[in-house]
Amino acid sequence: MNPAPSLPATSICEQARRSRDARFDGLFFVAVSSTGIYCRPVCPARTAKRENVRYFANAAAAEVAGYRPCLRCRPELAPGSDEGQRGNRAVARALKLIEAGALGEQSLDALATQVGVGTRQLRRLFVEHVGAPPISVHTTRRLLFAKQLLTETALPVTEVALASGFRSLRRFHAAFAQANRIAPRELRRHPRAMAGAPLRLRLGYRPPYAFDALLAFLRTRALPGVEQVDDHSYARVFGPADTPGWLRLRAWPGGEHALQLELHCPQPTQILGVVTTLRRMFDLDANPQAITDTFRADPILGPLRRREPGLRLPGGWDGFEIAVRAILGQQISVAAARTLASRIVQRWGAPLPTAPWPDLARLFPTPAALAAADLREVGLTTARAATISGMAQALLDGRVDFRAGQSLDEFVARWVALPGIGPWTAHYIAMRALGDPDAFPAADLILRREATTSATPLGTKALTERANRWRPWRAYAVIHLWRGAADTPPRPRKTETMA
Repeated sequence: MNPAPSLPATSICEQARRSRDARFDGLFFVAVSSTGIYCRPVCPARTAKRENVRYFANAAAAEVAGYRPCLRCRPELAPGSDEGQRGNRAVARALKLIEAGALGEQSLDALATQVGVGTRQLRRLFVEHVGAPPISVHTTRRLLFAKQLLTETALPVTEVALASGFRSLRRFHAAFAQANRIAPRELRRHPRAMAGAPLRLRLGYRPPYAFDALLAFLRTRALPGVEQVDDHSYARVFGPADTPGWLRLRAWPGGEHALQLELHCPQPTQILGVVTTLRRMFDLDANPQAITDTFRADPILGPLRRREPGLRLPGGWDGFEIAVRAILGQQISVAAARTLASRIVQRWGAPLPTAPWPDLARLFPTPAALAAADLREVGLTTARAATISGMAQALLDGRVDFRAGQSLDEFVARWVALPGIGPWTAHYIAMRALGDPDAFPAADLILRREATTSATPLGTKALTERANRWRPWRAYAVIHLWRGAADTPPRPRKTETMA
């Protein structure tokens, strides 16, 4: 049987399964007909006979075929795949929207309209390219997250149902029992925790993963009062202001391919959204091998990638926060932009009633707050203040947004239509707020200088043409080139950037 379009070749799947290669974790799943169970390729159980094995591109396809998740390797811990970056465009957009929770808030008809196809056609495309209909992808995602919460936390079953997107406890019990062949309570491994105790969850990734480099990028941009970054962890507070939450993310002890999330979230319905945001922000679902394959032969990026193969895209917690900081960073240094952003937080950020740590006591201001603010009070130029206030109002009006599933070209076109927003800023926002792997601020002077061996920087057009060979991973080229520039002696330049 030929593999599905989104599966690696059968020979590669077979080799990865037998060697338990962590680089393929989440890129396919192994179903065993003799047990009726599907596993991750890294499952420590005894290797099944080849004649009993089927390969699936994702967990939903395996469950639609009648297999249940393994209790030993726990498919819910596998990193996501890159299905949303390739293949059919409508399917890729729909997958991103489903990951963002679209089918929990709207009908399948509305989702189909949003991606520009009919409902029947979307179902057909999903079965053809994903191996499962959209609603099955949505349901499997929720059930696997519920399975992780039941296994790793002491949340009451009712709160687990709410956290995983089920509004009816009866429907949750029925769906969970059908998928796992056991009731939710039978999976509990933890006794009830003390009231108010934080959750601890594994967030898996495919190796290699340069967590230290990502923390270093975020540390120089950390906003006092809102977030805190040290050599080993990232922490921040988040809203709403009357019932704020907090989180801390660090490497999982013992060298496991995962980060440890410590989370205090008063509202269970926020938990899945927080985890989804962190997976994007820390680029946990990237496929390092695909990026390496693209850069391997490049004379500049090849050596940079070999030196740091686990470099990921450093995202941001909130799109509006990243947009404000991108505008602040136009033609000034990172340190100066951070100073201005800190003043904005102290002046218009909502103070928290109770701070989890002394240095984490405010939320980043809302679009409504900055749309009405006179930002010149904290040292912004008239033009820069007008750009930020105008951008905030555009968000409120719906002229721009950060919704999942929109194309890079569509996003950039809408943002550059705003006064004071050029292609550099729009691509920077797309890279860090959307996690778009192909965003590319080609006008950046550091990129134009580092992408050539000549003493003369490339022009924007020349760099754009050269970068075509790096598609669809141009944003990773940006991070590698910025990182490479930081490791070499500085050369004179006319302007600073947010690099």
